[in-house]
This record gives sequence, C-alpha cells and structure tokens, in this order.
Amino acid sequence: MPLDYVVYKLTFPNGKIYVGKDIGAQGHSLRYFGSWDNELVQKDFSDEQLRDFSIRKEIIFESKSKTEVSKKEGELILQLRSNVPSIGYNMTHRSQLSN
Repeated sequence: MPLDYVVYKLTFPNGKIYVGKDIGAQGHSLRYFGSWDNELVQKDFSDEQLRDFSIRKEIIFESKSKTEVSKKEGELILQLRSNVPSIGYNMTHRSQLSN
C-alpha cells in the first residue's frame, strides 16, 4: 500500500538539499525524485563524482490532502532554507530570501 501524498527531502552527496512534494495519482511513488534542475545540480559535481552518485530521500511530511502537502512543502522549503543556493537546490521561494 503506497504512502499518502508526501513532502520529501533529498540530500545530495555534497550535503545540499532539495524539498519537494509528490501529490500524483494514488499517492507517493518510490520512483519519484522531483523536478529539481539537473544542470544546477550537475555543475556542483565532477564527471568522476557523477559516476557513483547517491541521493538520500526522506519523507518529512505525509497527508491525505494535496492542499495540505502543497502548503507544507512551501513552509519546509523556507524552514530548511533549501531555497538558499549554498544550502539547497530549490528555485522556488528565492524571492523571499532575507540577507
């Protein structure tokens, strides 16, 4: 039985994170790793590092409500600061950065 709709956190080998949501079809799919910007991530790693590459995926919030998951995703992006380029790869909410 699949998980409900979720917010997840990806941790890349360099320690940077990406927060995303999975609100598709019947609920969370283990295969889904979000829509992060491949070019943005790839430029942080050498070709050699990309040949052996592991990403950790953690479910950090779960709900039966797509609306609640969408709201929580935005909150967690800001809370975990994954929209700060030195911390994470989220491109959304960057206009809300404070110095």
